[in-house]
Amino acid sequence: MTSAAPLPAIPRLAEPDWAAVGRLPIAGSDEPLVPVGLAPPPLKAYPAYARLGIPGAVNECYVRETVYHRLLAVARALPDGLNLLVLDGWRPWRVQQYLFETLQDILHEHHPELTPGELDARTREFVAEPSRAPDRPSPHLTGGAVDVTLCDADGLPLDMGTRFDEAIAASHTAALEALEAPDAAQRRARDNRRRLYHAMRAQGFTNLPSEWWHFDLGDQLWAHYGEHAAARYGPTELDTIESRWRRQL
Repeated sequence: MTSAAPLPAIPRLAEPDWAAVGRLPIAGSDEPLVPVGLAPPPLKAYPAYARLGIPGAVNECYVRETVYHRLLAVARALPDGLNLLVLDGWRPWRVQQYLFETLQDILHEHHPELTPGELDARTREFVAEPSRAPDRPSPHLTGGAVDVTLCDADGLPLDMGTRFDEAIAASHTAALEALEAPDAAQRRARDNRRRLYHAMRAQGFTNLPSEWWHFDLGDQLWAHYGEHAAARYGPTELDTIESRWRRQL
């Protein structure tokens, strides 16, 4: 038997120019949010922030309907024995604010020499600025951003070299590609990142270069990295019984 050809290296992309991202127009869409928990294997959901007790986090991973179908396509294209595990999708503004302020406080504590501008840039490396503005919403507030990883048939996440949301340079998607002499564990983690990256890209997702787990479809980051003229998704909210009754009456 011949071994499978190695997956291509992950390209190193520049960090987003957030000002330019925010200037991209949003066409707008009434496409609903749907729960990933509805999905059959090999697509799984584990709402990480709710399980970690983050204030305001919801105990489900919601994404736009088109994103849901594309995630299913990614999962079904994976080799036997692998599953796609969704850790977060649509994120309430309160959660985005909590993550941003918590990371910023920790960075300031450990690096008091940083200027306000430097501190903001370091924070935005791993957490987008919380924004509900219709023309520049935080990516996760649109339902088009999703955090994912790979897991085995038993549901255990594969080694990706760093953990989800680990705010260090090694979490940059292409970081392991720069290793000149990776050991066996580093090669496995690098190859797992490559498999995830290329599987998501094949379904039209783009990746945030500072986070191997973060992918976008339809939001402004997707428009930026995919060189689209406009984004599809603006900010959205979960459909509640109150909002449903208000529309009906």
